[in-house]
Amino acid sequence: MRCLPSLDDARARYVVFPATYAYQGLVAGFSLTALANHLAGRGVPVSEVGLHFALAGLPWTLQPLLWGPVVDRAGRARMGRRRFWSVTALLGCHLALAGLFLVPGVEALGLIGLVFLGHSLFASLLDTACDRLIMDHVPEAELGRMSACTRAGFIGGTSLSAALFAWMLPAHGLAASAGLLLGLGSALTGPVLLVREAPGDALLSLARRSGEAARALPFRRFLRRLAIGLRRPRALRLLALCFGIDAALALFELRFGVDLVQRQGWDAAGLSRLQAGLALASGTLGALAVGLWSDRAGPLAALRLLLLASAAAFALASGLIAAGLGGPGGPVILGLTSVLPGLLIVALVPALMRSSRGRAGAATEFEVFMAAMNLGSVAGGAASGPLAPYLPLAPLAGLVFLASAALVRRPHLVFARPPAGRNGARAPVQG
Repeated sequence: MRCLPSLDDARARYVVFPATYAYQGLVAGFSLTALANHLAGRGVPVSEVGLHFALAGLPWTLQPLLWGPVVDRAGRARMGRRRFWSVTALLGCHLALAGLFLVPGVEALGLIGLVFLGHSLFASLLDTACDRLIMDHVPEAELGRMSACTRAGFIGGTSLSAALFAWMLPAHGLAASAGLLLGLGSALTGPVLLVREAPGDALLSLARRSGEAARALPFRRFLRRLAIGLRRPRALRLLALCFGIDAALALFELRFGVDLVQRQGWDAAGLSRLQAGLALASGTLGALAVGLWSDRAGPLAALRLLLLASAAAFALASGLIAAGLGGPGGPVILGLTSVLPGLLIVALVPALMRSSRGRAGAATEFEVFMAAMNLGSVAGGAASGPLAPYLPLAPLAGLVFLASAALVRRPHLVFARPPAGRNGARAPVQG
């Protein structure tokens, strides 16, 4: 066991964290792309598809309250303070996915929604533990590259999953697809089980370290400090920024995808493959380029330019839709509204981590911002159906990106402190 690597090894970090996010992308590609498009192809109304999105996304909106304090205040487990929770979460994720074998078919949408609600409950714990491990063990000068690698893992998992299960669901049904999903997910999560948090940690153990205090901040004091920090105007503006970005994307993407299938006659599997290909193109090489740029020039420079470019992309997409080219121009519109906006998270995550890092509640504060994004995605997806008859969604999304770019141009209004430069790395935090 002593020869097994730990997160002190940079090579191990660049395997464990991307693989963990690739697993999350694998499930997201199945649930939120392939399955959603498959349901649309079977004539399920957009309101019911939106409810499926909302159920799967609900635990992510509650993530800071559910899991942030648990991970931040973790005791001294022999497996490692944060890794104990990541391994626990993985076991819960696989157990939840096994519930798909009890679902009679895709027409039982309520049961499928409950399965993915349960999975998201554990996946949000896995995500919280993984984010705190990144803040504890990745040097600040490498946060951009790590953000790019985790984004590439997530997008790679999502894209390959969407393309694979777009064929698998109609060809072989839900049960066979669930079996393949569980098998691939188990393979991707292997590194989490084999890489220790620190060299002296146990590989698997439920025990605590003997003779060592947990050093946990009292829960009430922890929540009071967190609430004080999040009530500040700067934090409220940052929450609005995170919410608005994902709400704008979901507001347009879900409705446009359903319209392509149900009104323009697109094949649902073909739409899944196109979405997967576009995401793969932007989320791999594009993400790596943005991550390297973020480490070199600072995340805010990349974030500002990407917000402006996204606003311009949605303006161009609006023109194509207004000209009646929504159907034949679908691939171009999808490319405009997914490639550049999909890179925003690569620059945004390092800025948020640098803003939260160094505090006892670092994971909780960071997850509050991430939850605002997830809540925005859920709200945008749920509102896309009711708002579409009354508002042009593409111009509305473009205006949100333009307003966000204007806000980021004044970073002192939204970020708790200026992000450190390339040489501004600090020691890992163990609070």
